[in-house]
Amino acid sequence: MVAQDFKVDLNKALVFQVGHLGEAYQEWVHQPIVCKEGPRFFENEFWEFLTRTVWWAVPVIWLPVVFYSISMSVRMGHGFPEIALMVFAGIFVWTLLEYTLHRFLFHIETKSYWGNTVHYLLHGCHHKHPMDGLRLVFPPTATAVLCVPFWNLVKLISVPSVTPALFGGGLLGYVMYDCTHYYLHHGQPSSDVPRNLKKYHLNHHFRIQDKGFGITSSIWDRVFGTLPQSKAAKKDR
Repeated sequence: MVAQDFKVDLNKALVFQVGHLGEAYQEWVHQPIVCKEGPRFFENEFWEFLTRTVWWAVPVIWLPVVFYSISMSVRMGHGFPEIALMVFAGIFVWTLLEYTLHRFLFHIETKSYWGNTVHYLLHGCHHKHPMDGLRLVFPPTATAVLCVPFWNLVKLISVPSVTPALFGGGLLGYVMYDCTHYYLHHGQPSSDVPRNLKKYHLNHHFRIQDKGFGITSSIWDRVFGTLPQSKAAKKDR
């Protein structure tokens, strides 16, 4: 049951509060609070600990898995050109997965108690507190769980000797994505490409939140028609 005129107390653990917002959750979660200090999620210290991840944990934990996976395909007899193609294919698959998850799962509209609660944990917290540096990358425990269906998917569409390198490429794509995502929020790019990518992503957070779902590139936004209009283009209309 949704409490009427419910207000979230930002000084208390948030996760089990946001569900009470009901239909008002969508408006609330897309009104960002810009500060480097993140909110508390849980009263329980263990669960709170699991929600916080330093960005460098992603490459430290997952790059060894990437290299091991690729080495499995090498040991099965594949040469460098084939391995490179498999890894590139895995990265390419990840870019589509990145876009698809962000658009259709992370931005799903919810209004039920548990729908709001799960959405907040999954992605809503990032839109509400976009500069929370300890909740920008995916927690390793959650990534490990998601690796299982991803491995099975890759296994389903490839032959046994290709599966490890293709999986490794996809996982490498994920590492690149999470590190890029952190940099876009907290880095200060000096060259045009990362500067434009940062502007593109922050535009998704602060101006047009239902467009611009690509993080590492805008390619799939262009393909599927979710490329946000520039301010100049809007003025010309």
